[in-house]
Amino acid sequence: MDTTSSSTVGTPQTGVSAPPLSDPDQQRLLATGPLSSEGGRALVLGGGGSTGNAWLIGVIAGLYGSGLDVTTPDLTVGTSAGSTAAAQLAASSPAELFAAAVAPVPEAQRRPGAAGSDRGRPLAVSSHLARMNHIISSSNDAAEMRRRMGAAAMESDAAADDSWQSKWRAVVASRLPDQRWPDRQVLITAVDAETGEPAVFDRGSGVELVDAVAASCSSSRPYRIGDNWYLDGGYRSNAENADLAAGYGRVLVLSPFGGRSLQPVEWGMHLVTQVEALRAGGSRVETIFPRPDAEHLFGANAMDISLRPAAAQAGYDQGTALAGRLGEFWR
Repeated sequence: MDTTSSSTVGTPQTGVSAPPLSDPDQQRLLATGPLSSEGGRALVLGGGGSTGNAWLIGVIAGLYGSGLDVTTPDLTVGTSAGSTAAAQLAASSPAELFAAAVAPVPEAQRRPGAAGSDRGRPLAVSSHLARMNHIISSSNDAAEMRRRMGAAAMESDAAADDSWQSKWRAVVASRLPDQRWPDRQVLITAVDAETGEPAVFDRGSGVELVDAVAASCSSSRPYRIGDNWYLDGGYRSNAENADLAAGYGRVLVLSPFGGRSLQPVEWGMHLVTQVEALRAGGSRVETIFPRPDAEHLFGANAMDISLRPAAAQAGYDQGTALAGRLGEFWR
């Protein structure tokens, strides 16, 4: 599903809460925006598990291979699996990342709990979704939902193996071609597990890139950075967090979950609501979702590492097909 709208640049974002930043740093982050109405391109990479990451890489590689390079925008927003993709694309070429994504997955890595595997981490997908649905249905708003998700995660983690943190950090580090923040603006989303407040990391936040990505991809387990604990960035505002691209003239959103959300529409977290707000602020927006014949690769199968090659290829084919039409929009 793709949508497009033509307009001029709007007002830069305001009101982002990022607990790890000091007040001066917070003001610097809030002031970030396009330098002029002629520029201001933002790339939003949504969450979607292991297969979602592969699909994101595939789409961008397909676009790149057809002559459309979207890897150097003025702003990149990465959430969960999209945060990994954002860090990977800042340090490696789409072609190299795609080649790795479509390579057959070794049998040893397919076993739950194997090094580099996403399967079995940290809870079974069905159990995780059931818990999310229960918390959402019994919460009054998004803020309460985030607080309750954080409390549940902290409680579960207290009884779990405390070696998970270091193991997960090592896995995330192994996926990043370069563990330094890129020079351009990249925002990595998360949620404070103790307060439920949204968090945004960037190169000026004082948080290492690998820790920011590890927190954003932590799923249902809290990840510690310093004295704070963080949850997956998908809890901040759906799996895309496209609202962080407000004020940019052209916004390209890649959503492995197709913009779907478990939250009630009135909470304002759905991607369609975020896109409407971006357009109301003057942005042109394009969204790219997986094709219907590839949807089985996501959702309940999002953590199945054995499906990464198929997801990457599906994304590549889609990116190749869309490159011509997206060229005028992006350039």
